[in-house]
Amino acid sequence: MYAGLNDNEVITQVLGGDHQAFAGLVNKYQNYVFTLALRMLKNREDAEEIAQDVFVKAYKALADFRGESRFSTWLYTIVNTTCLTFLRKKRPEIHTLDNEQVFERASNIDAGMRADQVEQKSRQSMVNQAIALLAPDDAEVITLFYKAEQSLDEIARILRVEPNTAKVRLHRARARLKEKMETHFAAEVKDLY
Repeated sequence: MYAGLNDNEVITQVLGGDHQAFAGLVNKYQNYVFTLALRMLKNREDAEEIAQDVFVKAYKALADFRGESRFSTWLYTIVNTTCLTFLRKKRPEIHTLDNEQVFERASNIDAGMRADQVEQKSRQSMVNQAIALLAPDDAEVITLFYKAEQSLDEIARILRVEPNTAKVRLHRARARLKEKMETHFAAEVKDLY
């Protein structure tokens, strides 16, 4: 029913009283929101919870969407703010070193990591791992450009910088990503060529 409409037309319908139309936006952007949340939170359960919160917040604030940027850009801002608030409130788990369960758990994690490294030879997995090694600012601009498919102008608005600054940040982040790939995944990168 809403498939042929663009985001702004669907938003107009929702604001006009057709609340079911919002489900179309949720279906369209649920993977996008979840991926962004997962990248920031590094925990699947937390990312699922935050994704739900994001859509509730977006629905409640939909009247504030002015259409000056794409809906996905506006939604990204909500994801980013919600994740940062969640991370500020969350306290890290602290374990004493004399607890045997801590050593057992660390050993299991290490064994699982080795198994995962053998399993995850795909290019996308390798790139995602390399992105995770980047500084948060570099990972954010790479994610926005390649995963969220935002334009440089939209990235500039999200980061609250000039478009040229966004372009320079992206260029530098790409260089750092290439360096991480060559350093940490030398054999795999060699196999790609």
